Order: sequence, then C-alpha cells, then structure tokens
Amino acid sequence: MSEGSLEAPTRHNIPWKEKDYLNPQAIDSEMRRVFDVCHGCRRCFNLCDSFPRLFDLIDDSDSEELDTVESKDFKTVVDACTFCDMCFMTKCPYVPPHEFDLDFPHLMLRYRAMEFDQGKVAYTTKQITKTDRNGKMASPIASLINWTTKRQNKITRPVMEKITKIHREAELPEFTSMPLTKRTPIKTHTKPKRKVALYATCFGNYNNPSIGDAMRAVLAKNNVEVELVYPACCGMPQLEQGDITSVAEKAKIVASELANWIKKDYQIIALIPSCALMLKFEWPLILPDDINVKVVSENTFDAAEFIVDLAKKGELSNEMVGLDGSISLQLACHSRAQNMGPKAAEMLRLIPDAQVEVVERCSGHGGSWGIMKDNFDVALKIGRPAARKALESKAKYIVSECPLAREHIIQGIDKLNETNPENFSKVVQHPIQVLALAYGIK
Repeated sequence: MSEGSLEAPTRHNIPWKEKDYLNPQAIDSEMRRVFDVCHGCRRCFNLCDSFPRLFDLIDDSDSEELDTVESKDFKTVVDACTFCDMCFMTKCPYVPPHEFDLDFPHLMLRYRAMEFDQGKVAYTTKQITKTDRNGKMASPIASLINWTTKRQNKITRPVMEKITKIHREAELPEFTSMPLTKRTPIKTHTKPKRKVALYATCFGNYNNPSIGDAMRAVLAKNNVEVELVYPACCGMPQLEQGDITSVAEKAKIVASELANWIKKDYQIIALIPSCALMLKFEWPLILPDDINVKVVSENTFDAAEFIVDLAKKGELSNEMVGLDGSISLQLACHSRAQNMGPKAAEMLRLIPDAQVEVVERCSGHGGSWGIMKDNFDVALKIGRPAARKALESKAKYIVSECPLAREHIIQGIDKLNETNPENFSKVVQHPIQVLALAYGIK
C-alpha cells in the first residue's frame, strides 16, 4: 500500500440508477469508511467548512473516533459541501486509482440524492433551482424583480429571507429585460477561420448577457463564426440538490442540440465554467452510454480555454492595446476542476503590458449555497482570503471566471471596510469583458 497516489485522479461513473445507490444503510456504511480515512489524514481541513465540521464531530465525540459519532450528525458535513471539487482535484491523496477509492464530492452528492428521493428538499429550494423558468418569468418585469431582490431593499428582503431562506444581506444577480438569445447577432466581416456554437448558459442568458455580448464580439474580431445556442440549463442547480434525474433529462436535451452543431463542424464554448464542467465531466459520468453526451464532452471549450487555443495556433488578432489599470483575477473552482490550467490568466496576459494578480482561493460562494441564511456568514469567512488579496492588489478590474463568485468577493471586500467601492469597475465581471476592452469593444 502506498501513501497517496501519483497517478492523475480518475472518476467512476455515477451509478445513480442502481438499486443500492439510494440505500440509507449502504450510504452510511460508505460515509463511515470515507470519513475514517479523512479523519486519519486531515489534509483538507482548510478547503471548506465540511472538513472542520467533520473533524469537530469526531474530536468532540466520547471516543474521539468515528465510532461514537451518530449518523444523523453527518448531515451537517454534507450540507457544507459546495461541490467545488477542490478536495478531489488538488488535495486528496486517496482518489482513484488509489485503492482507498475516495471521491468526497460525489459521496456528498449521493447523500443529497437520497435526501431528494426521500422528499427532504424544501419546496422553495426546488423553485430556486428552476433557472430557466425563473428567467423567463422575470425578464418581462426585470426592473420590478431587481428592485425586489436588491440587497438594500429593507422592505422585501426580510420577507424573502423568511420565505426562501436566502440571507437578506446576500447579493443576488439581477435579471435582464433583454436575454442574450434575443440580442442581435454579431457577424464576422471576413471568411471565418473557425465556427463555434456558444452555449449561453442560464446566467449568461437571463442575468448578465453583457458577458455573452463581449464573447461574441471578441470572437467576431478574430474571424470566428458564432451561433448562439441555448436549449436549456445544464442542470448544475439541480445537481447541487441531488436531483440527478433532472440533470440527466437536461443533459439529453442540451447534448442532442449541441451534437447537431458539432456534426456541422462547430466547436462548443460554454460561457460559464460551472456549465463547462457539467458538459465536459459531470454529464459523461451520469450518462456514460449517451453518444451525444460523449461527443459534446470531447468538443467543449471553456471560454478562456478557446481564446488561448486561438492564440497558440496563431489565430488571435494582435490588435489589443494596454489597459488603464491592473487586473485581479480569481480562478474559479469549477475552472480549476476542469484540469486545463489557469487559462483565464493566460488569456489576460496576452494583453500588452497587462498586470494580472491571480487569486487561487475559493470565493466561498458555491452556487446557491453561499446565499442561504444558514451559510452566508460562513461563505464570507471562506471567501475572506480571496477578498483580501483582491483588495490588496488595488486593481481596477476585479474579475472571476464565475460572475457569482466575483460578486461574492466584492461583497467580501465591502465587509473588510477598507476600500472605496468606486476604485474598481463595477460593470466588468468576467475576464472576457476585460479582453473585449483591450480590443476597444465597449
């Protein structure tokens, strides 16, 4: 037996259709096996709140071992997992192919799938995850919805907190009255070098379409033909709640549409890293026999990954100019989990004389996790090192590959009470928007 694995981590298919997958006794047995290994290692103690909670449970038990920890107390460990995958990708020495065969995030997913099957996921929580429906409903009355959800609204946010369990101080993304799919296409002026189908994602379509506008403009600048595609959400919000059946249904719908574009020699770009991670890695583990899912997985690029690929092949326009300030870039956990390297940092360093300060700490947001009343304070605590580093950089552009993580970092900076919020650009969230500025695209 070796101490740790030197091979690259591999993941097993998720056996969500097998009878034993949702069996409470089988899940408890596996959690005790995995938690006992974690207890003896503790390398992940500073990654998220799951591991401190687990170790506190053990250390405070009668025997100071796992055997005197009650199974009902495991829920607090599961509830703290944000599915960032950093324990699996960067810390754990016992991931497959090691014989201990640990995959902590997917074990947490299994527990949540059991809870979902048992009807323990709250009705309001399920409604929050219906991003497509929510976006379609909010778009025609975006101004009213944005007023209602504004953090400074002392009338509506306390009521929202009581009903939805979303913390009244948590920054929520605004909705747009003009979704990305309804905006005018941007065409190239010369014969295109490549063709891509840009998967808009629910956030890019309904919340901040300016990121998609910047991506399309940058691609057009580089003679890349773009077709905007958005059949449905990728299912990440449902995955967080353990609703694997819904994820599989969405994967089939979206993969079928995207596969048709691939047949026409288009490559796929996912605008948001969480969605790219779903298309590349999570879908194939849930639907390993679906040919469309396999094809999409093999032909999907993260946004920055595609730009860097253009540059490496000599296909990127050099008409960029230097910026009027430095850049603080947080590498989103779901970008790092794609195991492709710091592509956003590589992309931004293509800008002449760019000063890029990279932040490799978690923002603490974790999808919908960090906005909930029970998690918000912990989320800010986890994200404090990232916020502090962004603050210390004195950068004009504070961005993240994940726009939700970026806003959480900004909120963390405000909590530090050490900065004037006018010192940085409020409208630039994503690295591709910075690249667009370098190209003179407003």
